[in-house]
Amino acid sequence: MAQADENPPAVGDGLVRGAHWGLLAFIAGFGAYHLMNLVLTAALTGRFTGFDDAEEMPDLGPLLLLAFVPNLMLGLAPVLAARRWGSFRELGVLPNLRDIKIGLACGGFALLAGYLANLLLLPVFGTDLESGNPLAGLAQGVGDNPLWLALAALIVVLVAPVTEEVLIRGALWAGLTAHRIPQWAVLALTAAVFAQLHGEPSRTLALFVQGLAIGAARLLSGRTGSSVVAHAANNLPPALLLLGAS
Repeated sequence: MAQADENPPAVGDGLVRGAHWGLLAFIAGFGAYHLMNLVLTAALTGRFTGFDDAEEMPDLGPLLLLAFVPNLMLGLAPVLAARRWGSFRELGVLPNLRDIKIGLACGGFALLAGYLANLLLLPVFGTDLESGNPLAGLAQGVGDNPLWLALAALIVVLVAPVTEEVLIRGALWAGLTAHRIPQWAVLALTAAVFAQLHGEPSRTLALFVQGLAIGAARLLSGRTGSSVVAHAANNLPPALLLLGAS
């Protein structure tokens, strides 16, 4: 295991009003994410109803990108907090070769674990699990232009893993570790947050076990970069399948 995990920082390091900056950044990023979702929901509610003909519908492609604005809020708070009270080295986002190897292995395991969990849940939730793919609903409204869907898929594979991992296994993980929370508890807590963040009740168990696998990359390497790679690897096959079917 990496040196950073073997020798966590002293509790007094990086404290802001008694709490590690990573915990404050997590609260700020998590809150900004949900606030932005509420703002967008309020702004767009009712804007795209009442169209009798699909040809009368406006191009919904830009909305696919707008839907990811809240996701950017997740990574903004940790970056600003690290710049003010910590350091970007603590986040360890840029993966090295070892991070890539560990991340790909854990990402593959996350895919397998999620698939098996969904199989177990299928008798309980039935066809509700079919909508579990975060890209499944994005194909509607793009019409014959797959460009917007391709851009959205790229965001899911490249951008979302960075912003989510910077918040959960960057800031939150660092904050919990600085306060001497056992690593197994940090792994479980961050996996639970990961599952809740996606807001898919029927897939909560699958997302939790995937979160454990992605978090294992962070645990083994001691760096967020490996969990970014694992997260991206986990998101890649569903994105490719959707693009192939579009």
